[in-house]
Amino acid sequence: MDGIAYGGWRPGAIAQALALHMDYYAPNWGFGLQFESKLAFEMGEFHGRFDASRDLFLGAWAPDGALVATISVDGRDAGGEGAHLRWFVASARVRGKGVGGELMRRVDAFLEASGHRRSYLTTFAGLDAARALYGRHGYVLVAEEKADPWSGTVGLQRFERRH
Repeated sequence: MDGIAYGGWRPGAIAQALALHMDYYAPNWGFGLQFESKLAFEMGEFHGRFDASRDLFLGAWAPDGALVATISVDGRDAGGEGAHLRWFVASARVRGKGVGGELMRRVDAFLEASGHRRSYLTTFAGLDAARALYGRHGYVLVAEEKADPWSGTVGLQRFERRH
């Protein structure tokens, strides 16, 4: 999409990232207060210990300054479980226009440059476009569970990739 600027944190980015998630997950999946509060806590904790040598917050910013998509890499346990891809979401404004693919390409470059040898993400069935994008970037489904930490209603899928 023309005019999109990709970059890191800006003032208000955490609030806008939360809003992007709730704008999608509340009406489409019924996620409510439990999900939003968990997300707010975890995003705050991540940004509070952010280390640019291992972690990434990447936003896609529209020309009007709005955050229209985001993804993060939490590299805290990169040597153990692997770098954790988190909080990937795109607004309806840019969905299907290649912004998610560009975010994933930039994440791939970051993972390589930072020396992360493995990465993983958790999601749930039904997010077909995201799942296809993960597959194009080498992520393979390795586990599924009936319980999930977000709403208790959608299950949990774990995807992994070796770099």
